[in-house]
Amino acid sequence: MNFIGALCLLLILTTLAGHLCNRIGIPAVIGQIMVGIVVGPAILNLIKLDSLLNLFSQIGVIILMFIGGLESNLALLRKYLRPAIVVAIVGVIFPVLLIGAACVMFSFSVLEAIFIGVVFSATSVSISVEVLRDYHALDTKEGATILGAAVADDIIGVILLSIMISVMGTQGIQTSQSSTSIVLIFIEQIGFFGLTYLMVKWIVPYLMRIGERLLMASSVTITSMVICLGMAWCADAVGLSGAVGAFFAGIAVAHTPYRQTIESHMEPIGYAIFVPMFFVSIGLNMSFTHLASSLLFVGVLTVLACLSKLFGCGLGALVNGFDIHSSYMIGSGMISRGEMGLITAQIGFSSGLLSPAYYSDLILVIILSTMIAPFLLKHAIHHLPQTRKVDAPVL
Repeated sequence: MNFIGALCLLLILTTLAGHLCNRIGIPAVIGQIMVGIVVGPAILNLIKLDSLLNLFSQIGVIILMFIGGLESNLALLRKYLRPAIVVAIVGVIFPVLLIGAACVMFSFSVLEAIFIGVVFSATSVSISVEVLRDYHALDTKEGATILGAAVADDIIGVILLSIMISVMGTQGIQTSQSSTSIVLIFIEQIGFFGLTYLMVKWIVPYLMRIGERLLMASSVTITSMVICLGMAWCADAVGLSGAVGAFFAGIAVAHTPYRQTIESHMEPIGYAIFVPMFFVSIGLNMSFTHLASSLLFVGVLTVLACLSKLFGCGLGALVNGFDIHSSYMIGSGMISRGEMGLITAQIGFSSGLLSPAYYSDLILVIILSTMIAPFLLKHAIHHLPQTRKVDAPVL
């Protein structure tokens, strides 16, 4: 099937699948991935991931992470700094240790096991935000802590992912060369984060003001896209993922007066075509060839993926003075891996850190834990004490 026809079919199917998923209370991203699984090599084999679809997918990751940076509310993180950071740190440590240990038991190497733990240390705040918004719980102390912890979680995950790619990407080199290479990579990456600080503080606000003065339609949006793609390219040049650069570009633009304008313009650009292609590509990359022999592995990781965040983040909330009901709500709100887990897994797969067989297993675990998360969060909200009960959503 030629590219235009395939693109048309995929857009129709992902839109319908997203609609049906939203109607039954499942995140739309699950439906988009399922479309890729059904029409791809895993089941019907109608469409394969060619170079053009892969390019659209890569652009989708960059735009998705840029939007994620735009939506990161650093003011909430500052307000609930201590509990958010503790929840995020404990919520990263638990998955890395528990899932990493489980992977070692399934005969993975130590570095591979740690990387898989890093994949499941990610949190998708967008799915939790949707549930919290439905129940008018975004402005509660629990909701604010979830959002703040998710921001810190993403930053910690980006740093860990960068370190893992740097370390695992140099394993085949001789020891002295490897040490030199890692040191050089870290210096370059420190330089990138230094540039990011300058971008947030001075460069991006200045560029956005220039963009506003240009006599071109949507000049501010074009300027933000240049910043997004430019920082994605810079990140890639120093050994990071382009998605990392796009994320920090979003944070930089979010600190300007043009945040709402850019957000309202970027979402249609991304979600109309590019972002769905990223999630479809996840499904197109999947294969069930080894699933029968991996059922135990998938089952164990799914249970640990849910429990490690539920108990890890819940414990972090408990030690910061939240009661058991609030801690349960915060832990439930941090379970969903969603696009952040998928992006991390995809980056690892693209970097050669995961074999195709285990990549499919990890995607399935991410999908299952993401589907479980909204139901647990709703259950936690319903079980808040009556004096703090939030309203049910209007259907």
